[in-house]
Amino acid sequence: MIANKLIKHKTTNIPAINVGFFITGLAVFFITGCSLKKTSDKQVFYYNESTGTATLDPAFAKNQSIMWPVHQLYNTLVEIDSGLNIVPSVAKSWDISSDRLTYTFHLRTGIVFHDNEVFPHGKGRELTAKDVAYSLQRIIDKTTASSGAWIFNNRVDTSKGFKALDDSTFQLTLLRPFHPIMGILSMQYCSIVPKEAVEKYGKDFRRHPCGTGPFQLASWDEGEAMILHKNDHYWEKDSSGKSLPYLDAVKISFFDNKATEFLQFRQGELSFINDIDPSFKDEILTKKGELRSQWAGKILLKKHPYLNTEYFGILVDENNPLVKNTATGIKAVRQAMNYAINRQQLMMYMRNSIGIPAEAGFVPGGLPSRNTELVKGYHYDPAKAKQLLAQAGFPDGKGLPPIKLLTINIYADIASFAARQLEEVGIPVKVEVIQKSLLLEQTAKSQALFFRGSWIADYPDAENYMAMFYSKNPAPPNYTRYKNPAFDILYEKALLENNDSVRYQLYRDMDQIVINDAPVLPIWYDMAFHLVQPNIKGFYPNALNLLELRKTSIFR
Repeated sequence: MIANKLIKHKTTNIPAINVGFFITGLAVFFITGCSLKKTSDKQVFYYNESTGTATLDPAFAKNQSIMWPVHQLYNTLVEIDSGLNIVPSVAKSWDISSDRLTYTFHLRTGIVFHDNEVFPHGKGRELTAKDVAYSLQRIIDKTTASSGAWIFNNRVDTSKGFKALDDSTFQLTLLRPFHPIMGILSMQYCSIVPKEAVEKYGKDFRRHPCGTGPFQLASWDEGEAMILHKNDHYWEKDSSGKSLPYLDAVKISFFDNKATEFLQFRQGELSFINDIDPSFKDEILTKKGELRSQWAGKILLKKHPYLNTEYFGILVDENNPLVKNTATGIKAVRQAMNYAINRQQLMMYMRNSIGIPAEAGFVPGGLPSRNTELVKGYHYDPAKAKQLLAQAGFPDGKGLPPIKLLTINIYADIASFAARQLEEVGIPVKVEVIQKSLLLEQTAKSQALFFRGSWIADYPDAENYMAMFYSKNPAPPNYTRYKNPAFDILYEKALLENNDSVRYQLYRDMDQIVINDAPVLPIWYDMAFHLVQPNIKGFYPNALNLLELRKTSIFR
């Protein structure tokens, strides 16, 4: 075990990782059962990850449970601020060639990797441009088998795409202009790692992360707890010159039950929770999404729109046997389905108003293209739905066979709510709840005719959402197998357009085409929803729902 460690945790059959040979002078916390006994004034932030964390290798940072700890351990060339602007990180500045194919990044000096036994004397060495080139090349290396390999597909020149010009200058070369590339470089996939650590630990690098981030791994008992300690050599400072982060440690638990998580939070054992078990929503929130009066001063409610669209998808590939001779293959029927759902009512009664009814385009709000303001979507209009059904040859739904809606357990109530409303206009729907892994498999293989889905932005650009409907893209991201030549022309034109205003208009035009063709039923634009203990300062949700802890602190 770690001597003088900040947190002492229960042991399990899986041995903890100990990197505490360089962690000194830290206070002790004791965990007994589910109770945390705080014995010092050290600042420790506690949160729970109900789905567990599969890896700490950024090459596999494909979901929130991985992205959140990876964001604490690593840095990227650039990052996205609270206003969705690209700002410097490891790169202090950059130049873009006139043809927008070559990006030259000038790196900060003096940034060092965490202390690790792979380095001489166990002391972290300085990050250089070679580390950046290695880290990005590693993503597309087939032997890595990174889930993020797609981010550079047909975008980066693989022969000379990642180049270190000198220790502090890195150059990226594209095959063709691609405006969202800076946003892609901010993704956790693009975290900078040292080659020595990857080669030493091999596949076990997932348990031996080594980055330049504000925290470093102290121990990890898989399925039990993960502990991150402050990186005393972290390079960032706040506006007053004080070193970041303010916290001394982060402790992540892995209770897989959301109800248990909420009870832990209510007992003060967790600093915050992200979302809440549905069975407790009405106890905490009004139907308008406000904190009930009895909780005022006891907990803080923080919510903020973030780039996620929740939707029902419809497979529309006319060559797929599942689609042939189905009513959902008819555009008027799909439009009727969109008009049949009362999104305002669904949000109030099923979500306690956490989220925004998706009555515009598929692209959520918050992006400079302003799709939610300027794209015309569907509002609740059962009469219009019935009119469209009659137009399609199904007056009052007569002759319509039942449609199977696939969903996962946590969205079963929402799927059932929508199914009832569809049935009210004459569209029979049968909800089938399946495992998430099976749903992902069936949508990827185009085996799901009608399914629940969500799309969280990988980077803050409407192109990321429109890529879901580009016919040349596979599933993912084109789960509906949507194909419209007019859309494809606009999409390809947008990729080459240098004028932001023109490109944003192309995004809106594409979004309107998709909404009119209705391969999807957008249901709501999501919100980051956090319940926070009142003694937590400097902790705010953001549009990408990243866990940002560099400026978080705890007061007594």
